[in-house]
Amino acid sequence: MPEVEPVLSAGPLLLIAAAAVGVLLFLIMKLKLHAFLALVLISLLVALATRIPIEDVVTTLTSGFGTTLASVALLVGLGAMLGRLLEHSGGAQVLADSLIGRFGEKRAPLALGVAALLFGFPIFFDAGLVVFLPIVFTVARRLGGSLLTYGLPTAGAFAVMHAFVPPHPGPVAAAELIGADIGLVLVFGLVIGLPTWYLGGYLFGLWAGRRYDVAVPDITADEPRTADDEPDPSVEGTSPAIASAGGQRTGTATRPAPPRFGTVVGILLLPLVLIFLNTGLSTLATAGAVDEGSLLVRTGQLVGATPVALLVTVLVAMVVLGIRRGESGAQVESIVNSALGPVCAIILITGAGGMFGGVLRASGIGTALADVLGDIGLPVIVAAFVISVLLRVAQGSATVALTTAAGLMAPVVEATDGLSSVDLALIVIAIAGGATVLSHVNDSGFWLVSRFFQMDEKTTLKTWTVMETLLGTIGFVLALVLGFFL
Repeated sequence: MPEVEPVLSAGPLLLIAAAAVGVLLFLIMKLKLHAFLALVLISLLVALATRIPIEDVVTTLTSGFGTTLASVALLVGLGAMLGRLLEHSGGAQVLADSLIGRFGEKRAPLALGVAALLFGFPIFFDAGLVVFLPIVFTVARRLGGSLLTYGLPTAGAFAVMHAFVPPHPGPVAAAELIGADIGLVLVFGLVIGLPTWYLGGYLFGLWAGRRYDVAVPDITADEPRTADDEPDPSVEGTSPAIASAGGQRTGTATRPAPPRFGTVVGILLLPLVLIFLNTGLSTLATAGAVDEGSLLVRTGQLVGATPVALLVTVLVAMVVLGIRRGESGAQVESIVNSALGPVCAIILITGAGGMFGGVLRASGIGTALADVLGDIGLPVIVAAFVISVLLRVAQGSATVALTTAAGLMAPVVEATDGLSSVDLALIVIAIAGGATVLSHVNDSGFWLVSRFFQMDEKTTLKTWTVMETLLGTIGFVLALVLGFFL
């Protein structure tokens, strides 16, 4: 990115930043302009308003866009492929059935939540919830009680994984923009996300289930179907008949048996183990416990690099969940290919968020904002949470809030001295917490839960919105506390 000397003073720069966010939200919320187009347009206007030389404007825009996509596109694309393979093979059904069998029926909400946490590592919130809904409905109907007892712990698990844990696009983009180590973000995302889910998702779900009696909808009473259960005509050998809640297809082509529980868990744990290997070796090398230049250490760091770890996992999943179960190479190729279409918009939006952040850095706004935050004594991690909350409440999308808040905070972080790699990772978690709270009528997740659970808006606000707010706030508080001790 070209080095540009700021032309304007701090006051005008901060006014431009505030106006940019306001116009961005107006374009997205009122004019319904696509977030990708809105971010690109605002980036261009901010570059011009801050008097970045005209000959440097395009380079500044494309540098921020390209730098972000260099890592985000790989992680999101590979993560989507892994999630699609697990979904197609019946992994969600296997996880739910096996965990309920191990936990027992009395702990079915906990079992469903744990299954959703595992399945939610590679798959996005909307897709994961839709795949799990028939399972949740079946269990709730069989065991009785309010649907919320089973539904909220499951939905909360997907929400936590989607906001806090790579390779989901929000935390990946935020980590890239902030300059945080993906491995540390993954570690802290799990360390903070798991207790956050238990307190704000599982325990609250049990409480809400006792307080609000929500009946299981009739939409899956006979033969569970969801949008994701519809046959993909691009996949050879599929047929329109749905055999079970897990999306098994039958008909002219017989689908192979679903994978074993241990196989599914092993595939989900493989990228975590590889990424932890990278982080562990890097930490040991820094401490001098191992030789940083040795071939073994360098090879371990390469294999444990997040894109390589996910690539290895996808290749293993293609063999184990596809070819070894009788799928042809063409069928497996079609399955992974079908995962890419839905994530293209997300990849472009995160890239455009990187473009926005690049312009803010080049304009000097970050330095000005850092000075203001320093004058009022607001810690960077608190400012990151507050800005993310405001963006989340204003426009709804957690991913857009994560990306935009990270873009705004990136130059502030860059201009702040004394931040360690742990601090940077915790700032990303704080942004993720802010992007989770107060899901309401401008959030697609609000309507997804409201309509599938067949709750009115008032009940959804009292249950789903409160749970999301608890998840985001607890996650931020834990990140803040860890920041004092680490």
